[in-house]
Amino acid sequence: MKDTKKLVVAALMAALTCAATMVIKIPTPTFGYIHPGDGLVLLCGIVLGPVGGALAAGIGSMLADIFSGYLSFALGTLIIKALTAAIAGLVFRRIRAVRSGSTGSSYAGIITGGVLGELFMVAGYLFYETLLAIISGSALAAAFTASAAGVLFNIVQGVVGIVLAVILFPVLYQIPNVRVWVTGK
Repeated sequence: MKDTKKLVVAALMAALTCAATMVIKIPTPTFGYIHPGDGLVLLCGIVLGPVGGALAAGIGSMLADIFSGYLSFALGTLIIKALTAAIAGLVFRRIRAVRSGSTGSSYAGIITGGVLGELFMVAGYLFYETLLAIISGSALAAAFTASAAGVLFNIVQGVVGIVLAVILFPVLYQIPNVRVWVTGK
């Protein structure tokens, strides 16, 4: 990132992603938790673009895992959340480009990018948790079955993230630099 303001905003969004992930936690029976951090993950990709957003989202989410005692998930979270943000950012930009940047295109981009990004998140954690269980000595079928128990909660987390991104985007869009980064104008 050549733009100093954008670099500072990326660091701020990484910190906000970490805080949003850690501050409000709704525990799940699978020993995970639902949190509003995914809204920030999506906004990282949308506001900062696929590369900068991926870095901010991945680092912020990874730090939340480290600080919250989920160290075994830190590497997986870094990769999964970075790719979630990248997917959301790429799809958002593609939809805005195709639909000439209309207001409706922003919401279509947030929702479509959010759904595709969050579907990747759900699949990514299913794969990662299965891998962790296999490494711990579980058989493949048992590892997959145990990991699949968290899918519903990850879907809920993804939906919460999309709703938050839709609500917060218009607020961020009022910031002149954010508008320039999003529109390219």
